[in-house]
Amino acid sequence: MDTFDRHVRAWHITSGAGIDGLTLRTHEEPPLGPGEVRVAVHAVSLSFRELLVARGQYVLPVKPDVIAISDGAGEVVAAGPNAERFRPGDRVVATLFPDWLDGPLTPERLPQLGGTLDGMLADSVVLPEQALVPAPSHMSYAEAATLPCAALTAWNALTGDGRGVYSGQTVVMLGSGGVSSWAVQLAKACDARVFVTTGSSGKAARLRELGADEVIDRHGDWPSAVRALTGGRGADRVLDTAGTVPDSLRCLALDGHIALIGAVSGDWPPLDPRALFATAATVRAVAVGSRAQFEVMNAVLEVQGLRPPIARIFPFDQAREAYRYYESENPFGKVVIAVRPDAHATPH
Repeated sequence: MDTFDRHVRAWHITSGAGIDGLTLRTHEEPPLGPGEVRVAVHAVSLSFRELLVARGQYVLPVKPDVIAISDGAGEVVAAGPNAERFRPGDRVVATLFPDWLDGPLTPERLPQLGGTLDGMLADSVVLPEQALVPAPSHMSYAEAATLPCAALTAWNALTGDGRGVYSGQTVVMLGSGGVSSWAVQLAKACDARVFVTTGSSGKAARLRELGADEVIDRHGDWPSAVRALTGGRGADRVLDTAGTVPDSLRCLALDGHIALIGAVSGDWPPLDPRALFATAATVRAVAVGSRAQFEVMNAVLEVQGLRPPIARIFPFDQAREAYRYYESENPFGKVVIAVRPDAHATPH
């Protein structure tokens, strides 16, 4: 029987209302339906997506007064009828697209947590068990909460085109945000040569600690620097989080791949199609990833013992402060909100 206290606290937001629009309310949790589980949320993490929702700039629909944040991890505390994947006590992570189990992203798989569906910034949530994956056994809840958006996007960007990353390839990451910091570690796990651009000397040192082979000043002519460091050949892959595809093409090897992840600046410079033909380039927009990709990635994380850099952990009642810190400080590493005090504890 589900005996969990159904009176829970949750932070709600309406797209475009800004960070000040985050509202903490108490309400009743719905009962469990067939195939559903109740998850006591222990930690959530912020990604740039959450700022876009607050600003009214997110590309996908967001329902009014949605429970905020897509990325979270917790413990299953009750299972509904016919739920077979998880049992009480299991440590789990939510997938951003609950209906995207495998294969390509299709319109019917677009509903997302913290968007058209209520998100994870709550004491507890009820989710279909198909929307969950086991948390990596070596990670705390705070670490596991960083996986659904940033880590899975990085993994999809590196492997989702079917070619994969292999030893000797050169991979370039633009910037030092959550996707890039995960991509550095994942690409190194595949034995690639990893370059990262940044404008911060302090972040450069941290990126090298994660495994970056070369750190390049993003304020300079970084495409030429990539060319020089590869003997003129160029990079096999570029993970473009800045939306600067023309510059990414300048440093790309023949038949190379650009994973277009977003445009942090909000600017989209014009693209000359002749530049695509000149390098026989593939440009692929990356939208996180499927549950199947998540499960494969988690297996790699466990084998390699990889962990995310975490910049700061805020308590649940300081959600607005967490958003503001993430927006204004441009931190290295993920910003986490601890819903429960043990969020950062290492699992036994």
